[in-house]
Amino acid sequence: MPTIENLIGWLLVSIVIIIIPGPGVTFVIARAMTIGKKGAVLTVFGHAAGVTLQILAVAFGLGALVASSAIAFNVMKFLGAAFLVYLGIRAIITRRQPIDLSFDGTVKTKKVLSDSFVVGITNAKTIVFFVATMPQFVNPEFGNVPLQMLLLGAIFLVIGTLSDLVYAIAAGSARDWLVNSESRISAVRAIGGVAIAGVGVHTAVS
Repeated sequence: MPTIENLIGWLLVSIVIIIIPGPGVTFVIARAMTIGKKGAVLTVFGHAAGVTLQILAVAFGLGALVASSAIAFNVMKFLGAAFLVYLGIRAIITRRQPIDLSFDGTVKTKKVLSDSFVVGITNAKTIVFFVATMPQFVNPEFGNVPLQMLLLGAIFLVIGTLSDLVYAIAAGSARDWLVNSESRISAVRAIGGVAIAGVGVHTAVS
């Protein structure tokens, strides 16, 4: 079990990462724009299934290494800090890039779920984020590092799914409002980018 401090720290990092609209959110909004609220909600759950497999792979593939090597633990800590700074800077730089909301065709439930599952499992940024940052928030002294990582992954997954559901329902109910709110998304990206970079710096020096 991670310490309370680690759980709180991971919770804050997860929230900061998730509030910045990324490929997953863009895909959810695109589904809402084209196939409505139900399709967008299905997209969220398909995407979550893909991310779940990423979490399992990271937890059981990386856990043993982190548990047995203090050097690996520290290396991953600083890599994670650098990655967070990189994400922050990139979010600020790309905050004004347009979001493509186009998606063609009417799709069935199975197709919606399968497409969104692929998007979730192939999101390189997410899996790199897990690999680079999860080890910072586990405590090898408490044992069972893979289980600790699964808990952290579950926290991230729940927050991310709830956030995506908000986008899905809102986009399905108010399509025109979201399509014309690129300035709002830009502001969220910029603020979130500064926060992420700050978390990375704090992680490196703490």
